[in-house]
Amino acid sequence: MRVLLIEDDTVLGAAVRDQIAGDGHSVDWANRLDKAGDALVVAAYDLVLLDLMLPDGLGVPFLKALRARGDVTPVIILTALDQVSDRIAGLNAGADDYLVKPFDLAELSARIGSVARRYVGNPNPLVTLGALEIDLAARRIRNNGCIVVLTAREWALFEAFVQRPGQLLSKAQLEERLYSFDTEIDSNTIEVHVSRLRKKLGPHVIETERGLGYRLGQP
Repeated sequence: MRVLLIEDDTVLGAAVRDQIAGDGHSVDWANRLDKAGDALVVAAYDLVLLDLMLPDGLGVPFLKALRARGDVTPVIILTALDQVSDRIAGLNAGADDYLVKPFDLAELSARIGSVARRYVGNPNPLVTLGALEIDLAARRIRNNGCIVVLTAREWALFEAFVQRPGQLLSKAQLEERLYSFDTEIDSNTIEVHVSRLRKKLGPHVIETERGLGYRLGQP
């Protein structure tokens, strides 16, 4: 996934960024609402992590404006505001989840996965694909009963296909999901990851549409 983190606390922001990147997602980090607004204009995000108290404004009005213009990007609020009234305000503004600081980073990863699954229409974390048994929550794959070890990037790429069965994903779309603005990407990076996935999971697990992109196949 491509994630926009809106957080002005440098220590927490760095920890969250590293956690999400370690899970294989790309992260763009904005420490102000105006910068976040600019980022949302130029990139398509799969998830927004939103603090409620930013130097240039409050997160709830920002979220309301986001929803008012028809943006349905999933949003998880990360905030120190822990009153029930704060939670209600955030959820009523259009948030999909609400996590109070301080929080466990592993819990954040789990909530991100849960929200992502709901948005692709299948909250069930268990998926069977031929001989593959995929646990999206545990980030684990078994091939004919044997555990297959994927790198964070390989997992993030494979997850993109599993969550969109039958959908053709272009190289540019996949690069956006895996890498943030400031990352230099080699021209054959996606091809390399796809090749490694085929070696580990089966030669037909990802199909190539020449000149168009890739889609989930049958291993």
